Amino acid sequence: MSEIKYFTQEGLDKLTDEVNHLISVERPSISRQIAEARDKGDLSENAEYDAAKDAQGLLEMKIAKLQDIVRNARLIDESKMDTTKILILSTIKIKNLKNVSVMTYKIVPETEADLKKGRISVSSPIAKGLLGKRVGEIAEIKVPAGIVPFEIIEITRD
Repeated sequence: MSEIKYFTQEGLDKLTDEVNHLISVERPSISRQIAEARDKGDLSENAEYDAAKDAQGLLEMKIAKLQDIVRNARLIDESKMDTTKILILSTIKIKNLKNVSVMTYKIVPETEADLKKGRISVSSPIAKGLLGKRVGEIAEIKVPAGIVPFEIIEITRD
């Protein structure tokens, strides 16, 4: 049985677009490469043909894997989420009590994490330590540098 993964609508749309691109652009391209290599004659000693067939196999595996993920994907319904505590899709403002720096992050599914955009994975140590906390609470989170206390300043949904 395949693993269920959670997505925002944006993340699922991006994954679906990738699958469609692989099917409608990449697959025909590899088919053309195979046909061109086949036209060159003896297939037993045709490295170009072998390479194109290998690329086709890898592409088909990738398409099947992504289609399986899409089939088993679950959308996160933000309208039914509690906004008083930190959950997936919460945008949070936290203060590091060791160095007094304030950071803002959005907690997202693993597939949508992007630290440069302030989007951290729900399975990251910081997110795991913050889940379920409310404004004003202190979360002591184990990070590579030791245990760091964070104060939850704000929780929003956007």
